[in-house]
Amino acid sequence: MPVFSPHALQSVAHLIARRMGSEEAEAAEVADHLVRANLAGHDSHGVGMLPRYVQMLHAGLLVPNQTPDTVLDAGPLLVIDARRGCGQRMANDAVRRAITRARDIGACVLALRNASHIGRIGTYAELAADAGCAFTAFVNVADHHDIQATWQAAEPRLGTNPFCAAVPGPDGQPVLLDMATTTIAAGKARVAYNKGVPVADGCLIDAEGKPTNDPTGFIRDHTGALRAFGAHKGSGLAVMCEIMAAAVAGGQGAFAPPKGGILNSMLATVIDLSKLGDAAAIAGDTRAVTEYVKSARPAPGFDDVLVPGEPERRHAAERSERGIEVDDTTWRDIRAAAESLGISTEAFDQAAAG
Repeated sequence: MPVFSPHALQSVAHLIARRMGSEEAEAAEVADHLVRANLAGHDSHGVGMLPRYVQMLHAGLLVPNQTPDTVLDAGPLLVIDARRGCGQRMANDAVRRAITRARDIGACVLALRNASHIGRIGTYAELAADAGCAFTAFVNVADHHDIQATWQAAEPRLGTNPFCAAVPGPDGQPVLLDMATTTIAAGKARVAYNKGVPVADGCLIDAEGKPTNDPTGFIRDHTGALRAFGAHKGSGLAVMCEIMAAAVAGGQGAFAPPKGGILNSMLATVIDLSKLGDAAAIAGDTRAVTEYVKSARPAPGFDDVLVPGEPERRHAAERSERGIEVDDTTWRDIRAAAESLGISTEAFDQAAAG
């Protein structure tokens, strides 16, 4: 597979976002977010999403430079309707507002409704943790065909419905859990399909509700479904993410007739740890927890014991040095998306050269 520097991928993403109509600041934010996802090892939420964004733009399901609607701004409660605005900017701006509010009064409950795909949720958790805040988020995924089969179901009813939590950690590195409630993200099935490789056992069911390792039907034909992780436990969390983000936060639910886009809604809490107690003591206890967990003897086949956030940091260090692989199919799709926006081959290749 071709390997690109982070700067080259950022240039390509920025070029496409600008041609989609985003102003400079928004385009830069989209490009930075996507490449950071690739660096963290989450290719499902990286530059491979660009063709989907362009499709949504052409269909009128993604609105660049959107002005969000502040539905409620009352003490610790902040409700924002993104109105299909560019998800990375909508979520980033909303979380920054929540951080400011938490620093003022101690905590903020943020309900972000109806943003176009907001990408890797961990990016916003990192933003909060860097500001000395604890962060939790329930997120749903709506406006397209259902893709997650819940426990005991033979057909899908939900999106991947991520859950995320983070706190500032030792040495300025957050302890961060960011996960889909499916065994794998939908984008990972797309990556496997593009590479022509199977997915791991237990990730997919086919149109008959039977286990399969072949992502072809799921990606190409929109049949079958991703399975919830952890049997009934992951399935239960997926249902609660749907309820928290749709019913409680007021976003579009999976039950609404889809238009073919990607809409995320999120119910997040942001807590200023300096208001909750001694921030240094909290950081010390966080370090004690992580060090105690990591002191366990590694299981056979593993070199060490990891805590949430470590895999992403290791990926980022490795990919920053050696570059980011993008499979041929994904790269062709990105190039085709650029061409559909009127970007010349010369301009695209110049951006890709870094």
